[in-house]
Amino acid sequence: MRWLSFVHGGQVTFGYVTDAGDGVVDAGARSDYGSLRAAITAGALPEIAASCGQAADVALADVVFAPTIPDPQKILCVGLNYKAHQEETGRGGEGVPTIFVRFAAAQVAHNQPMLRPRESNTLDYEGEIALIIGTGGRRISRQQALSHVAGYSIYNDGSVREYQRHTSQFTPGKNFAATGGFGPWMMTPDEVGDEQKMELTTRLNGEVMQHATADLMVHGFSELIEFCSTFIELEPGDVIVTGTPGGVGSARNPPVFMDDGDLIEIEVKPIGLLSNPVAGEV
Repeated sequence: MRWLSFVHGGQVTFGYVTDAGDGVVDAGARSDYGSLRAAITAGALPEIAASCGQAADVALADVVFAPTIPDPQKILCVGLNYKAHQEETGRGGEGVPTIFVRFAAAQVAHNQPMLRPRESNTLDYEGEIALIIGTGGRRISRQQALSHVAGYSIYNDGSVREYQRHTSQFTPGKNFAATGGFGPWMMTPDEVGDEQKMELTTRLNGEVMQHATADLMVHGFSELIEFCSTFIELEPGDVIVTGTPGGVGSARNPPVFMDDGDLIEIEVKPIGLLSNPVAGEV
């Protein structure tokens, strides 16, 4: 199934795309759960889908999206997790995942503009696969890790490179307002199938900039869950953004950065398409 957060009746709610693919059920209005994270935490997604049925409350074409998980407790991002990206940056290869954090306040939804800040013209794209934790835990084994996944989504880890590179710490360049695209929905593992076969393509104004399959990650989904849960307890609704392939704009000659009027699209098969216009901050 495809679960999403969206705005309906002036409120942020959550629901799922109907089997027909053209409508969305407002599960927030029909259940006792106020958010997708709350429903995941309760382990209630199957019973919600069974009780709410397939009668759509809004056409998919009319949906105003919110970030898939608007209120995660944690967003853990993985850097340098594809060999091609390590090679183009000259970094990585330490044998353990590079982890940094992003804050929920920096996220934007599908179809909402990503903002190039006033402070810098070095806003770069990073197409990534995001996994969403369904069952929390500490010190989760690699063998059990995938059983803790609620689903997969698409992330654009928009990066203001100038600020990212001020020091060895990534945080400032990864947390400018409205730079983290997240959506359009979460696809459950049963519909994704073999997670290693997911295929990611990033397009800037229609031109392919990145392309890779998930099996090319240096540290796979299970290893990332195992590693992150070693140092902190993972909670339902937490997001792990699993890294970007080679082809980022800053590594090109000449560099290619996003600017006002651009359109950045990240497609992950079979999940769907995350699309964001780019606007200059006023």
